[in-house]
Amino acid sequence: MNSHLDFNIKELFSSYMKLVDVPRLSFEETTEPAFYGKKLGLVNGSAWIQLWSYYFGRMYLPGVKLVNIGNEAVQLNFMKAHSEGKACPPQKNIELFARYTRDLVELAEVDAILITCSTMNRSLPYVRNAVSEFGIPVIQIDEPMMEKAVNNGGRILVIATHGPTVKSTQQLLEETAARMGKANALQYEGATVEEAFHLLGEGKIDEHNKLIANAIRNQQKIKPIDQVVLAQLSMSVFKLSYPEPEKIFGIPVLTSGEEGFKYIAKIFKEKYLHQKNR
Repeated sequence: MNSHLDFNIKELFSSYMKLVDVPRLSFEETTEPAFYGKKLGLVNGSAWIQLWSYYFGRMYLPGVKLVNIGNEAVQLNFMKAHSEGKACPPQKNIELFARYTRDLVELAEVDAILITCSTMNRSLPYVRNAVSEFGIPVIQIDEPMMEKAVNNGGRILVIATHGPTVKSTQQLLEETAARMGKANALQYEGATVEEAFHLLGEGKIDEHNKLIANAIRNQQKIKPIDQVVLAQLSMSVFKLSYPEPEKIFGIPVLTSGEEGFKYIAKIFKEKYLHQKNR
């Protein structure tokens, strides 16, 4: 049997469809009135990461219709550019993200856009410009996490598992600190654990998470750190093994899956209250 199919196929399809559902024009009932009738456009750097978008979307935005877009060609192209020492992400990718976003607004009439790819965070100004006339929020998933890290202060350990993401993530952290007037106080270390990315691709979640945990512990032996930032949405599965990292490592571990989707929830709730109180 093909090793990629070495699991309970029926259980896979059943679990996947329970999470994703089929497209429907109707809206799901929800106990959160701010979410009812809302649509979130998710611009992904690859098709496989949409599973994460659905999971965290269902967790933090119950009732919101999730509209995903993205394919492996985007990720393969920026991986190729990175391996060849060219600009990463490529301008073609950035322009594609802007077109993707425009499609989500024009075809699905989404109420907000969330860019879920850390490597593609350089596309944010282009994406915002592409849909500026519609007046909807456009958020890059790492923005809320970076703001929280900068506000927390102290020395930050930024961990990535995918080479092309490293520079974009560190740039965003530096830009966030500068925007918040805290550039001089920013202190951070970087660590890349490429092997974890490959383990994730093999479905070895526990092993992936253990390598990230080892990277945290190894850094703590070298130099004290006050918090950890996990650079990619895919790394958010770390919390499945370490749901309370402060008890294990003595410091907070921030993930974009949690912080990014919670921020979208905040946007929808604030807008609902504003409309209700008018």
